[in-house]
Amino acid sequence: MKGELAMDDKIMRLQKILDESRYTVALCGSGMIEEGGSANMKNQDLAYKIEQKYGYCTDELYSSAFYNARSELFFTFYRNEILTHCPELTASGPALAALEKNGHLHCVITSNIYDIPRRGGCKNVINLHGSIYENQCPRCKKQYTLEYIQNYPRKVPLCEKCNIPVRPLISLFGEMVDSQRMTKTTLEISKADTLLLLGTSMDSDVFSQYIKYFAGQRIVIIHKKEHYRDGDASMAILDCPKNVLPLLR
Repeated sequence: MKGELAMDDKIMRLQKILDESRYTVALCGSGMIEEGGSANMKNQDLAYKIEQKYGYCTDELYSSAFYNARSELFFTFYRNEILTHCPELTASGPALAALEKNGHLHCVITSNIYDIPRRGGCKNVINLHGSIYENQCPRCKKQYTLEYIQNYPRKVPLCEKCNIPVRPLISLFGEMVDSQRMTKTTLEISKADTLLLLGTSMDSDVFSQYIKYFAGQRIVIIHKKEHYRDGDASMAILDCPKNVLPLLR
């Protein structure tokens, strides 16, 4: 990137990129959670507080091993730390939905479990790590709502039919990401000629393995903190997506 453009000029340039793009895919990272008022679980201060509170680190609590073997503690942590601290919806979701409706955005791929783009109105969304809004019995496959998990009167929400713990359909630590979602993510990125990285970077732990399949022309990054890989993108805007996306059409 050569020189620094004013924000108005950056918006005009980004709009031109979107206008000319044949297929645009947005990748939504942890910055989309943070702009909604929630901390990333990898935040060191938060991780320390959780370990002090529960006696175990986040990687242990948020794991399939704890869901299977220590379900009471898993669901105590899950309700108190994951469900209670859901990020608020920001202007990013509706702005992405407007871009999708106008034909400027063709797929949204998110690494968070809060289904922010779909809640904002987007239709073509891949929740790479699943969603807190999808829960089912591992045995009979009956579906349960988020409210069922939140309001269940006992510590562990049980299937009404099978009397076993309901499973949030999210990727827990120690599990492989759903292979169908991985395949679809790779396919969508390989089709794109423009990638929008929102609240994430090219060096993301989650997305870097997928970005390598991008064979298009332009990568645009919108995130709050500067990253050393920003210079590898076509352009980077240092701001929260919620402050930028509504300025597009």
